[in-house]
Amino acid sequence: MFSKTDEALALELAEVLTARGLHCATAESCTGGIIGAMLTAVSGSSAWYEGGVISYSNSVKMGLLGVREQDLAAVGAVSEPVVRSMALGACRATGADISCAVSGVAGPGGGTPEKPVGTVWIGWSLHGQTRARKYLFSGDRDEIRAQTAREAVKGMLDWVREN
Repeated sequence: MFSKTDEALALELAEVLTARGLHCATAESCTGGIIGAMLTAVSGSSAWYEGGVISYSNSVKMGLLGVREQDLAAVGAVSEPVVRSMALGACRATGADISCAVSGVAGPGGGTPEKPVGTVWIGWSLHGQTRARKYLFSGDRDEIRAQTAREAVKGMLDWVREN
């Protein structure tokens, strides 16, 4: 189901989280649950993965994750403030220590000159702090979603290793 690289990345995150006694969560829009599926493909993931929210609609982003309506109106769902809020909301909702959140334009439609297909914001939260990064991925819908999931998990792994 996942590439060997994806499996290795998820297993590595599992090992690092377990060694440090940390738990993670996910908040996914454009990936629609791919990140959660990648993490739960690891045997024993219930020991470190709390769960996730697939927040495809803005109402779910606001209602379950605490994204501000003002942010959605001002900059849209595919934006830095939204993924930061989604990441914080995922930790708050699940009690996790660290989370990732993704929102993007996976295509093939939906792109604009300001946010072309492949534009993805990924946000992370660790112990109440947040960070975010904008990506421009290429390929078809499946490839964009796979790249997004991989970078989201890699970002959690990198941040936990930094601390």
